[in-house]
Amino acid sequence: MKIIEIKKNIENILDKNKAKNIISINLKNKSFIADYMIIASGTSSRHLQALSEILVVELKKIGLDNCRIEGRESNDWKLVDTNDIIVHIFHPEKREFYDLEKMWSEEIPKEKAMI
Repeated sequence: MKIIEIKKNIENILDKNKAKNIISINLKNKSFIADYMIIASGTSSRHLQALSEILVVELKKIGLDNCRIEGRESNDWKLVDTNDIIVHIFHPEKREFYDLEKMWSEEIPKEKAMI
């Protein structure tokens, strides 16, 4: 399955499960860590946990068996690592505090790209 199809699947799973403010950021030519970063908000710590667990279960159904959840102990943030796509699921206040959208959406000068 192509990366863009996986990205669309993730966005659809998050949307279907009532994640808020879903944003995708293309990381190509910005970082080696992944091709895309998807950022979404949940409404409560239980919602964050449920979104991360549902995402892993649904991705396994399409053949992505090696996904893992980081931040299991956190009530404010979860990360689902699919290798090519990183999904951050935040409580709205923490999302605003870290402001990953701004940090990763800015253009990086050519000489500093790919750090």
